[in-house]
Amino acid sequence: MDRVDALLGEYRRQLSLPWRPDLSGAERVWMAVYPPELERRVRAKLPDFDFATRESGHAWLLHDVTASFSAWLAAQEYRDAYYADPEALAPALPQFLATLEAAIGATLSAPEATSTAVVALVGVGSLFPMIRVSDLLQRVADRVGSRLLILFPGSFERGNYRLLDARDGWNYLAIPITIPEGASR
Repeated sequence: MDRVDALLGEYRRQLSLPWRPDLSGAERVWMAVYPPELERRVRAKLPDFDFATRESGHAWLLHDVTASFSAWLAAQEYRDAYYADPEALAPALPQFLATLEAAIGATLSAPEATSTAVVALVGVGSLFPMIRVSDLLQRVADRVGSRLLILFPGSFERGNYRLLDARDGWNYLAIPITIPEGASR
């Protein structure tokens, strides 16, 4: 079986489990973990993730953060200085994190984001190395009222998530959805 189809199958399995209402926001996060080289194939399957979600009786909301950094940087007064000296950008990155937090928070609190909805976050690989996904999740976790699905290009092993297999991992309360052993391609 194709690895992306296998991941979709595991997502369907997760959708079919009972949703406990007494979980904290951090425990309502699902991390769909896949190798970074599958990013384009996972994105191509987003309509299938949407269909699987709706088929199981849940609403689907997609929030794509891929262009968030470039849009934020283009709006900055000192963008030309940042282009000339990228290291000068470091003190402004907390402002980018706050902007991203507000945007995701708005999606999480949208009227469609009911207690039975899945809010899918795609494009988190584009945040590397500007911000850590763990920092972002820590800031939005209290606003997760339904389920937050993070499409996560990286790895999960021994309880630790590693974005793009590039940083030290972090342990998080999220439920991992991983590609089962034996899936090919």
